[in-house]
Amino acid sequence: QLQLVESGGGLVQPGGSLRLSCAASGFTLDDYPVAWFRQAPGKEREGVSCIGANDGNTYYADSVKGRSTISRDNAKNTVYLQMNSLKPEDTGVYYCAADYPLFDQCVPRKEVYPYWGQGIQVTVSS
Repeated sequence: QLQLVESGGGLVQPGGSLRLSCAASGFTLDDYPVAWFRQAPGKEREGVSCIGANDGNTYYADSVKGRSTISRDNAKNTVYLQMNSLKPEDTGVYYCAADYPLFDQCVPRKEVYPYWGQGIQVTVSS
C-alpha cells in the first residue's frame, strides 16, 4: 500500500529553520514527482515546492524562494523540505503529495496529485 508520512514540523521562532521529511512506503519515491503544499487557516492549499522524478525539475513558490530547498534521499525513500528564515506567514499545515509516475516533471497544482500524507503542523511564532 502506497503511503506518505510527514515529520519534522513544530513550533519555531521567526528566523528559525525546520526540515520537513516525507517518507514513503510501498513504492520507490524517486520514480514519482513529489510536492509540498501548505494550508493556512481559512486559506486555500497552496503549492510551496516540488521536485521532479529521477532528478527532474524543482519548483519554489515566490513566497519561499531563496529560503527553502527541496531534496531527495533515495536510500531513505524520503523527500525533504529545508526551510530557513521562517516567517509567521509560513505557518500552516504542510502536506507532501506524490503524482503518478507518468512524467518526470513536477507541477505545483494540488489537483494532479493522487497520493497525500496526513499533514503536519508548522507554527512560526515568538
